[in-house]
Amino acid sequence: MAQFGQGARRVVQASLPFGNGGVEDAAGVAPASINPIFVRHPRAKRYVLRVERDGTVRVTIPPRGSKREAEAFAERERGWIDRELSRLVAARLSPATAPPSIDEALRRQAKRDLPRRLYELAARFELSVSRVSVRNQRWRWGSCSRSGHICLNWRLVQTPAWVCDYVLIHELMHLKRLDHSPAFWKLVAQAYPAYKEARAWLRSARDEL
Repeated sequence: MAQFGQGARRVVQASLPFGNGGVEDAAGVAPASINPIFVRHPRAKRYVLRVERDGTVRVTIPPRGSKREAEAFAERERGWIDRELSRLVAARLSPATAPPSIDEALRRQAKRDLPRRLYELAARFELSVSRVSVRNQRWRWGSCSRSGHICLNWRLVQTPAWVCDYVLIHELMHLKRLDHSPAFWKLVAQAYPAYKEARAWLRSARDEL
């Protein structure tokens, strides 16, 4: 998992870019520059990037964290923020003026990027995947069949890279054990020690993606 210090997490509500992104809102007016607000919280366990509905970008810093690491975390997530901005702009547009579908663009990206990353990870773990499909799975992030066919949810492209990697590795470990027994979770933990943090992120963002 790519993380800083106490860990890193994003919570989504809506988003706007840092600085002058050159993106216009529904009224044709470029949004004002927004710099993240850094807030230290005594009970925070990790860095949390939160984008409020009013466009405020807030980064929570854990007790032993630093502003420099928080800034690096926010900068690393700029691509994700840009994607969320596109969704926000689409939501502001009326149906008559909305673009055909931002989801369609994301699905194309998913079909291009997810299989490539899966095969990279499969090679790392010396595993063989018979087939990869990217689908609109409403209730699953991924699945693996006995034949080695792995299906992935296109919405994974909206998750951080370290979370997406967890899902891909989870499915790859099913090539070794096609169950969710303690032995399976041991395989996952060995391959991806931060799997619990990734699972927590997916639960927190379930209704946002």
